[in-house]
Amino acid sequence: MTRLRVDGVPVDVCEGASLLDAVRAVGTELPTLCHDDRLRPAGSCRTCLVRADGRVTAACVTPAAPGTNVTTAQQDLRDLRRDAVELIVSALPPRALTAGRRSELAETCRTLGITLGKAAPETSGNRDDSHPYIELDRDLCIACGRCVRMCDDVQGTFALTLTGRGADTVVAPGTGGPWAQSDCVACGGCVDTCPTGAITHPGPGRGITTAQPQPEQVRTTCGYCGVGCALDVVVSGNQVSAVLPALDGPVNQGHACVKGRFSHGYLTSAERLAHPLVRKNGNLEPVGWEEALARVADGLRGAVAAGGPDAVAAISSARATTVSAEEGESVARCPEGTKAIAGGYVRDTWYRNGYGESTDDVTANAPTQDGSGWFARQFHGKTVARALCS
Repeated sequence: MTRLRVDGVPVDVCEGASLLDAVRAVGTELPTLCHDDRLRPAGSCRTCLVRADGRVTAACVTPAAPGTNVTTAQQDLRDLRRDAVELIVSALPPRALTAGRRSELAETCRTLGITLGKAAPETSGNRDDSHPYIELDRDLCIACGRCVRMCDDVQGTFALTLTGRGADTVVAPGTGGPWAQSDCVACGGCVDTCPTGAITHPGPGRGITTAQPQPEQVRTTCGYCGVGCALDVVVSGNQVSAVLPALDGPVNQGHACVKGRFSHGYLTSAERLAHPLVRKNGNLEPVGWEEALARVADGLRGAVAAGGPDAVAAISSARATTVSAEEGESVARCPEGTKAIAGGYVRDTWYRNGYGESTDDVTANAPTQDGSGWFARQFHGKTVARALCS
């Protein structure tokens, strides 16, 4: 541990910690427009200035050394930090600080008392709305580079870059074209780290990021795969506004993929089924659960009666939970159910006799068994790998 003093208060921090870590440890918050704890410090915005042993320095990039005396509350330091933020804001249009805007920069300006009078005139806009999940407003970009570093260092996609020189430097897709045609995998890391709202996502969750505490959010575990990413679901009016990767998630540590972050639109989709549907006279009609389940049970019993237990097969999603898969197995096997139970991804080949041979002789959209003890089924031109039927 390294011991130093912040505004006269002794504090111990871990080896390798920065002065910013020490300042936060005593409960003091500084503006940090270019800093994200998930990224390597850059020290480019100069808004976290402190005085360490009489020398003014950026807290985020200065290592905490034993015995250092750090001060943050002197008026000249407050003025320096305010001037740095005002200089950044002066190049932005008024919409960067409009009332109710959710962004790290807007919150910092409200804390420091910086108003719209310090902002540049409104511009006509320089937007890229080509992507379904990500919107880019270049006029709000302060060239902090957080989005580029998030894409490079955390996601590893290298889809973004800073283009231009001097005051004209802004973020852009690395391919030079529209965002939708870039290498972006829509992980949302750039959205979450952007301090100004230059990069955001459409919908009711616009501007919501992990940098701002939300009044109502629910911790959950992503169910799209088996990694187990921790997510915070932001709720407003009993509706999901946004899904954020949990910064303290033991697996994902503040990161998520496109499915965990953005694939929740089905909750409010007009195409989402609200009732079971049963085909009657060639048309799908909404019915109650009792009638729908009775129809399923009658159909399964009829198939088993006509062709035996192996006339029915149960296929479970590879994304299903263990509990769901176990319940599905119980339903399929009891009382005299099928032994053909499997789950997996759609693949180009299916496995026969355990060797993974590729075959084209499987009847499309019909379960088959070729005597080898393996079950296979074609689905939209792809063959689903099935488990041993024994």
